[in-house]
Amino acid sequence: MNTGFIIASNVLLWCAFLSLAALMLGVIRQIGLLHERSAPLGAMLLDNGPEIGERSPVFSLTTFDGAPITVGRALAPNRPSLLMFTGPSCPICAKLLPIIRSVAAAEGTDVVLISDGTRAEHLEFLRNHPLQNERYVVSAEIGMRYQISKVPYGVLLDADGVILGKGLCNTREHVESLFETVREGHSTLQDFMKHSTTTLIEADQNKGVH
Repeated sequence: MNTGFIIASNVLLWCAFLSLAALMLGVIRQIGLLHERSAPLGAMLLDNGPEIGERSPVFSLTTFDGAPITVGRALAPNRPSLLMFTGPSCPICAKLLPIIRSVAAAEGTDVVLISDGTRAEHLEFLRNHPLQNERYVVSAEIGMRYQISKVPYGVLLDADGVILGKGLCNTREHVESLFETVREGHSTLQDFMKHSTTTLIEADQNKGVH
């Protein structure tokens, strides 16, 4: 009877161990997926257009309602400007518009929405999403010069038209990161994270030397 009890308890222990191991593997896999989906948090660079630190190309155009505009330079003296590349049929762009408006107002920045498509598409977009202080420009040329492959994509310019930051912007965090990384002295959040990691490694190495 004792032998049977010991065998049964061993079987139960192994079952419990294997169940726990399977559970842990599942948790580790989910943590890996979460990490992969959440990082990096900053606006991501996807193109080979004008580099950060260069002066933006200048485009003399008219807005969708016919007003003259110079894209690539400050719209008002001493104010930065945010060029947001969007699309009239892009649902993320429409959802992001209030966020762009809010962040730009908090940062004291002018916004130029740059889009492409048919006039009917733009009329419908503007009917559903009326502009406030933004300028709306339809131009494929600007997107080609910046080599924009995906939207919404933001390019932050200083008052002299120098590119301070740029990247794909799908969330408020991405839009805010364009401004935050400039304040931190980095062009992108990825650059900030890379620099921070390098600094920590060097600090650890220095500790090891001493």
